[in-house]
Amino acid sequence: MTDAERAQAHREEMKRIQAEHRAKMKTKRKADHGLLAVHTGKGKGKSTAAFGTIIRALGWNKSVGVVQFIKGTWKTGEKEFFERFSDLVTFRRMGDGFTWDTQDRDRDIAAARAAWDTAQDMFTGGEFDLIVLDELNIALRYEYLGVDEVVEALAGRHPRTTVIVTGRDAPDALIDSADLVTEMTKVKHPFDAGIKAAQGFDY
Repeated sequence: MTDAERAQAHREEMKRIQAEHRAKMKTKRKADHGLLAVHTGKGKGKSTAAFGTIIRALGWNKSVGVVQFIKGTWKTGEKEFFERFSDLVTFRRMGDGFTWDTQDRDRDIAAARAAWDTAQDMFTGGEFDLIVLDELNIALRYEYLGVDEVVEALAGRHPRTTVIVTGRDAPDALIDSADLVTEMTKVKHPFDAGIKAAQGFDY
């Protein structure tokens, strides 16, 4: 096949793909309400992807809120960054830290409950286009909050509001109720090679 023939074959293939895509898009409709997304799995990138979506939403002048359930007083890059833009992002870090640090179930439950109450006010109030509930799945895994309660409340979110829930081990009921579920799969991680979490990359 000559270069000219290869170029023509490529054009014809791209035309075919374009036509298929346009036909498929005609069968789709715009969402008439905010969506529920779940980022879960053992791989890195669940919260990272959610914060990337925040940047995308802000680019379209959307109103954004974040409730962090676990990270507590741990200094993270996202918290440091969004503090500079408090007029754009409502950021609530509610947890007391990792469960292995607190070692106090009652305290962890109380912190999760306070975070959940804040989250419900935010995703039902109609003020936000996007809410990220960071590490909510961890609070569910340790049964600090009831799964049925959370799923029911999220189903009653304001029609305007899209919610992203992050964290490992998302419960089946939450996955079933979500519009989008992404599972991050770990293929390789520097921690397994003895390398500590890096500032500006992991947190």
